[in-house]
Amino acid sequence: MTARRPVIGITLDHEAGGTDRYSRFPWYALRENYMSAVSTAGGLPVALPLFPQLAGEYLPHIDGLLITGGAFDIDPTLYGDTTCHETITLRPRRTQAETAYLAAALHQNTPVLGICGGMQLMAVALGGTLIQHIPASFPDALPHEQPNPRDEASHAVNITPHTLLAQIATTSHMAVNSSHHQAVRTPGRAVVNAVADDGLIEGIEDPTQRFCLGVQWHPEFGIDPGDRKIFNAFIQAAGETE
Repeated sequence: MTARRPVIGITLDHEAGGTDRYSRFPWYALRENYMSAVSTAGGLPVALPLFPQLAGEYLPHIDGLLITGGAFDIDPTLYGDTTCHETITLRPRRTQAETAYLAAALHQNTPVLGICGGMQLMAVALGGTLIQHIPASFPDALPHEQPNPRDEASHAVNITPHTLLAQIATTSHMAVNSSHHQAVRTPGRAVVNAVADDGLIEGIEDPTQRFCLGVQWHPEFGIDPGDRKIFNAFIQAAGETE
């Protein structure tokens, strides 16, 4: 018999709709390569609707949680910041739902992979804070909103030795794509596992969990050999029983 694929719940984006859009009415959106990366690694991808009140009911039916990225930001009040940079765009419904899914996953020790904004949400949930706009706080930083296509690398990250990410990637450096104007300022109780050459945090993990890994780049594009290793390790963890 073929082994059962671990079921991976993937969070969705929410669009308001409009006369010139895909639908005049609200709809969900997700880039296809999130799904294909999970499937290629051996998982069974399923989409999670943004229903925070049902997060606890969904979690028993999934083996792993993938929190995706998106073109929006985490509300600064969630990490204790009373200011709000003019570039910030909020999606309260999505943040509320993803926070609920993440809290349920952490409570049940369900493997979690956070990508880009998903990593930033993880950092906040673990007691960390964010840089609201990199160019305003670090004008000499690398171009983290890369000018070249998103399916190409733009800079490297240095992987922290003796971390879960180092164990997975089996290398000290990875070439990554970069599509973010915010970054993790302080990781809370998480451990930093990757840093860019300009010093900005590019990855975090929570060693108290079975598998709780966040990366600031988009490994679903498979740019570096380590990207596929990240998905393989995530799916393997999701398929293991405690």
